[in-house]
Amino acid sequence: MNKYEFVYIVDAHAPQSTKDEIAKQVAEAMSKAEVKVTANTVWLERHKMSFPIRKIIEGSYYLVNCEAESSSIPKLHGILRINEQILRFLTVRTGTQKAVR
Repeated sequence: MNKYEFVYIVDAHAPQSTKDEIAKQVAEAMSKAEVKVTANTVWLERHKMSFPIRKIIEGSYYLVNCEAESSSIPKLHGILRINEQILRFLTVRTGTQKAVR
C-alpha cells in the first residue's frame, strides 16, 4: 500500500451544508475505490486562487491523507471527475512526491 495526499477544492462561497455533502461524497468515492482514509482536514477555509476556475475566485481546500494500491487512484479520479462541485483535485504520492493525474 502506498501513502497519498489528496487535495480537492470547492467553492468557498457555497453553504456549509453543501461543503459537508461534497466531503461525504468524496469519502464515499474513496471507499468505492478501496482507498483507506487516515486523516481528513480542511486545509484552507477561504483562499484566493491564482486564477479563476469557472468564474470562481475563492476556494476551500481540503486535504485527505490516505493509503491505497496504485491501481485504486485512477478509479477514484474517474468517480470524482463526474462531480461538478469539485473545482480541482490532485493526488500526490508521499515520499517520492510523484503527481498522479
